[in-house]
Order: sequence, then structure tokens, then C-alpha cells
Amino acid sequence: MQKILIVEDERKLARYLELELMHEGYEIRLAHDGRAAVKAHAEWPCDLILLDLMLPELSGIEVCRRIRQKDSVPIIMLTAKDDVSDKVMGLDMGADDYMTKPFAIEELLARIRVALKRNAGDAVREKDSRVLTEGALKLDRDSRDVSYDGNPVQLTKKEFDLLEFLMLNRNIALSRNELLDKVWGYSYAGDTNVVDVYIRYLRCKLDDPFNIKLIHTVRGVGYLFKLD
Repeated sequence: MQKILIVEDERKLARYLELELMHEGYEIRLAHDGRAAVKAHAEWPCDLILLDLMLPELSGIEVCRRIRQKDSVPIIMLTAKDDVSDKVMGLDMGADDYMTKPFAIEELLARIRVALKRNAGDAVREKDSRVLTEGALKLDRDSRDVSYDGNPVQLTKKEFDLLEFLMLNRNIALSRNELLDKVWGYSYAGDTNVVDVYIRYLRCKLDDPFNIKLIHTVRGVGYLFKLD
């Protein structure tokens, strides 16, 4: 069940929204001032926040700012104000959408569904972005596992870091100095030939055993990662 935090100091409106959203199958928690909203968010992780702009204790803008420092949860601002500057300020502080009172509950429900769907898609894309693939090659940035066609490939930490950077920059010719800076670090004082050595290690563990061509030498530049 998806959770929605309603932050609204008009108690009748808050109760009305609570009943409507519960009817739609959402789990609801109410907060009637800004400080209570920040506390509720910290204690009760939710999927979306309906946030009134004009609140006692802390303004909706300040609540939004504080939440955005820690969380990307969708925030829809609700306010009686229709001034453009208020809308811009709310959006600049990180609100995802903005509705001016009075509003039709059907429109609010639609906007809630859109925000939740968009956020779910973003979460999937973020999770997917942690796994890099090129053909049958898969690199998991969280577990630091590498496999080709389901076969595990054992890499050292530096080999993994080098392969990760190459895959993140696929189809881009990278110089030895750039690889040295990004993978070994700017403070590295060793020979740039170390890049060639580790490229050879990767080729021995990927290109040669699986009869593929992933890491290409670009004459006069460096290396380029792509699957032929």
C-alpha cells in the first residue's frame, strides 16, 4: 500500500483529503504544521507528500527545502495563492507539482497517480543504472560482480574500476592520461604504462577467453570500449 503524508493546517480539508485518499487505497498520515511535517517525514517514510504552502511553525517552502536535502520523494504543493512567484519558488525548492485551491479532487488524484508512476519509473532506472551491460557482458556496480554470458569474471579492484570507467564511457576514445587520472587518481605518481598493463590484464580476462573484442586501441590517443 502506497503511503501519502498530508501536510495541511486546515483540518476540515485535511480530513476530507484523508478520507478521499483512503478510499482510493492509500495509507495516510496527517501533519498540521511545518515542524510536525518534518518530524512525520523522518519517522514515516512515504511515497508522496501533499504539502500546503501556508503553514504555522515552518512554511511549506521551508519544509520542502528540508525534505529535499534528504529525500527525493514526490511533493505536490497545495495553496490558496495563485501568484506566479509563489509557484516558481515552490518548484525551485524541489516541489514536483503545484495545485491552487480550490481544486477538483479528481484532478488531484490524477496528479498523484502521475507523480507516483513517474517516481517508480525513476527508481527502476536508477536501479538499472547500477548494472552496466554491453552485449553479454554485465558489470554490477553495487556487488562489484562481473560476468560474461553468465560466466563470472574475477577482477581485481583496479581492474574492475578500469572496466567500469571504460563502460561508462563506451564508444568514447580515452587517453592514457585521462584513464590514469580517473581510475588511479590525480595524486598517482607512477608510470603511465600502468594503463597499458591493466588493459592487457582485462583483455586476457575478457577478450581472449570469450573470443570477443571489447577494448580497442586508438592510435595516438588511447583506448576505446565498444563491442564489435
